[in-house]
Amino acid sequence: MQRFTSALFLLGLGVLIAAIFRNMDLAASTPIVGDAINAAAAQQVGAANFVTSVVLGYRGFDTLMELTILFTAATAGGLVLGKPRGDARPDPEAGLVLRAGADLFFPLLLVVGLYIILHGHLTPGGGFQGGVILAVAFFLPLLARPGTPMSHRAVSLIEGLAGASFIVIGLLAMPEGQAFLTPLLDKGQLGSLLSAGSLPLLYIAVGLKVGSELAGLLAQLAATEASD
Repeated sequence: MQRFTSALFLLGLGVLIAAIFRNMDLAASTPIVGDAINAAAAQQVGAANFVTSVVLGYRGFDTLMELTILFTAATAGGLVLGKPRGDARPDPEAGLVLRAGADLFFPLLLVVGLYIILHGHLTPGGGFQGGVILAVAFFLPLLARPGTPMSHRAVSLIEGLAGASFIVIGLLAMPEGQAFLTPLLDKGQLGSLLSAGSLPLLYIAVGLKVGSELAGLLAQLAATEASD
């Protein structure tokens, strides 16, 4: 019965999607919003990467809500996975290849993650992508040396400061009569590293918050697996 209802649902969904595409004239549709952003983003925001202008400039409040959802999911995951290790002994260190690889890739991943975060307003990337790379950089040594604990207090402190910084930067625009998260500071020269006003600062906050949350969650998952 369950397979029948699932197949029926997929069939109905397929018919609905086919009807939408059949009656939608994609060639005649004009991306009005996209054209408006392409025409005004460089002057209004100053970011060479217009995706960053959208994520942090035109819909920055929505990005804040995405960070809130990520925080809620990471917290819920930590609560579900969190349990005492008891008297379980830590797993022995991994082999030479994995330990050497972890030592080699840690600084490389750290540099790449920071580069992607700092250049998110210039090239594809930004805080979310760079934050994931930072999380992997700090989680990789745990796989090579399971007995090495991660400081959850430090991770929580970085996450809290990053989230608070994002909100404070957004609030700084309001005393000047502007909307929440309106880009501040000098827009600089389009395409240069010191451009786009406060958007790079927001991406740094996003990267640190995403990286700390994912790193803490992965470390908690590794500790739970070791205790089983």
